[in-house]
Amino acid sequence: MADPVAVVLLSGGLDSAVALAIARDEGFRCHCLSIDYGQRHRAEVLAAGRVAVNHGAVEHKVLRIDLATFGRSALTDLRIPVPEQLSDGIPVTYVPARNTIFLSLALAWAEVLDAADVFIGANSVDYSGYPDCRPEFLHAFELMANLATQAAVEGRRLTLHRPLVYLTKAEIIRRGSDLGVDFSTTVSCYQATDDGRACGRCDACRLRRAGFEAARLPDPTRYAG
Repeated sequence: MADPVAVVLLSGGLDSAVALAIARDEGFRCHCLSIDYGQRHRAEVLAAGRVAVNHGAVEHKVLRIDLATFGRSALTDLRIPVPEQLSDGIPVTYVPARNTIFLSLALAWAEVLDAADVFIGANSVDYSGYPDCRPEFLHAFELMANLATQAAVEGRRLTLHRPLVYLTKAEIIRRGSDLGVDFSTTVSCYQATDDGRACGRCDACRLRRAGFEAARLPDPTRYAG
């Protein structure tokens, strides 16, 4: 019997790399989907390609959409600075409806591939407070997905895997280390340089550095300057 097929959303960051490693460890043949959505830099998309190769993805697609058209996020509007101080509430780096859009695209590809499984590396413990990373949202999307497709109506229900959602960043890093993830190939920084060097100051950098410290593992992140 052939291994099951899964679509894995792969940003090029630390969390999605671990999600892919988990999917592969569970025996899935992984088709990775990265979204070039008009973000500040393409370094993470290039990193996603490296991660996909390192973990034996069957295929890696990069889909281009332009969420910068809508704006209102520091990740898509260069006029809005990326904050380097902690702020209350949902930060300005939130991209409206990003995970809803990304998961919908993954769902569409899964249906084309006759895949019943989608993986996302969303986390709701050590994260930036985005509403579309919460377990409630992910559960609701899975329910919606099983009402929305021909596959589900005909009996092939979709499972949305969110293996990291309740883990701390340190736990995610330890799990990835156990699975052989090369974290030096990943890019998490919101304002990385063209060659993928991290600023060390944004929220994503702070969470990543604190995770390696808590995991008591060396941080292989390449920092600018």
